[in-house]
Amino acid sequence: MEKKRKLKPRENVVSFIPTGDFYYNKALQALDREQFDKAHKYLQRAAELSPEDSLILMQYAITKMELDQHDHALELLRKAHSIDPDEPEIVLFLAEVSAHLGMTVEAGKYAKRYLELDTQGVYSEEALEIIDFAEQMQEQPTAEEPQDAEVVYLQEKARRMMEEGNFKDAIELFEKIIEENPDFWAAHNNLSLAYFYLGETEQARALLHQVLKGNFGNLHALCNLTVMAYYEKNKEELEELLELLVKIQPYSFEHRYKLGATLALVGRYGEAYKWLRSLQKRGFEGDPGFYFWLSHAAYFSGKKTVGKSAWKKLLEIDPEKEGFEPWAYESRVTNPNAIEQNREYIVEKLESKYRSDRLFGLYLVGKTIHKQEIIAHPSWIDVDEYSSMEKLFLAYALEHEFDANDKSIAPFLRAMEVADILYMQTMPITMPNTFLFQMWFVLCERALDASYPFKNPKALAAAADYMYKSSRMSSITKTSIATVYGITTATLSKYVNELIKFLPVFDA
Repeated sequence: MEKKRKLKPRENVVSFIPTGDFYYNKALQALDREQFDKAHKYLQRAAELSPEDSLILMQYAITKMELDQHDHALELLRKAHSIDPDEPEIVLFLAEVSAHLGMTVEAGKYAKRYLELDTQGVYSEEALEIIDFAEQMQEQPTAEEPQDAEVVYLQEKARRMMEEGNFKDAIELFEKIIEENPDFWAAHNNLSLAYFYLGETEQARALLHQVLKGNFGNLHALCNLTVMAYYEKNKEELEELLELLVKIQPYSFEHRYKLGATLALVGRYGEAYKWLRSLQKRGFEGDPGFYFWLSHAAYFSGKKTVGKSAWKKLLEIDPEKEGFEPWAYESRVTNPNAIEQNREYIVEKLESKYRSDRLFGLYLVGKTIHKQEIIAHPSWIDVDEYSSMEKLFLAYALEHEFDANDKSIAPFLRAMEVADILYMQTMPITMPNTFLFQMWFVLCERALDASYPFKNPKALAAAADYMYKSSRMSSITKTSIATVYGITTATLSKYVNELIKFLPVFDA
């Protein structure tokens, strides 16, 4: 829909106790200032305080549609429609969101109803376009999609539960859908992913093989099995699946997108670029995920201009992806032995039983081109099991903006500054240098537990460097290390003495 959606103001809303109308008008003010995030939050609060106000629900749904959260928008609009079934705009937006979700029968029905309610309405042209689109789509039904709009709605609801991390409730809903629609293979595939994200990989695999048994050649099932083999480092199975995938010639946009994204994730950038780029050339307007994988596939297959253009488009949709661009760490990838780019080494550290190892692994997450892949994995990073210290390290790796005035985390930030100074001295990290960092994170862990202030990061980095090198090379002197770090030998000696007490060998 091309017309700009605008919220309608309400008059005489003054109260010492904030109401739905109060937050609704706050949203208006935020939109006037182009503060869209604030407007969304105010509308959310307005809907919470006035859950029976159909206009507030409709406007909140519109913001969800602008954020491409169409399944949630549908829930809000359905509720608004149940409250005020003859409001033309609610009906029109129900038509639009239904079309976005592939519920073409419902979309056409609502668009026709809008024209009945308001024949000369401001959205009459859009309603006619939706009717035309719905009729065209109904002439070409797909084999995998159910025609029951309620099933599509429940499927999207369950998928949103997964996106929110609510896997157990999503599993219950997917199983209910499958029980009533045993040939709805999309639900089977998503149920498998939900089990995978819970760490129940055997159950996930069994479900995918069940899909392939009932729907031979199901592309989504093959791609999901490929992703699982990749994450589990099952190289033999991965090669077998990739040998099959690269031979597939998908026709539909959905299948080209799925195949291209899967191939990009596992590093087959040339083949991935072929399919993702073909979508773009055919006018496909993708979501953030599409531009993320197109950018990576293009850049790493030598199409750097296309890669940067796709990344620019991604940032327009999702500015929070800044810093994840595929060329961010290009200079470090030139060394094939760089530990920062060794995914298996980083995962090994993240899964270590020793917290100091996990701290080192989390630090490396902030330096690797595999960052997005690692944090997206269902079991490599388990925030629920992390200590407060580990959560701080994870936040640092994800470039969280800490409050510089918060004195409680100042020692932690200075400790990370020490690590960064050591990193600048050694980058890229090679295997011999990992022992320096492992020693530092042992010291760091114990010092943080002891509330050590880390007052002079540069001197502490020099002290750690000296302690490590002097234990391996007799020729290393304090003068040489002090000169490299721009401090005096007296300062170096002071901080060496302070750090020594945190070595495990000095435990009583």
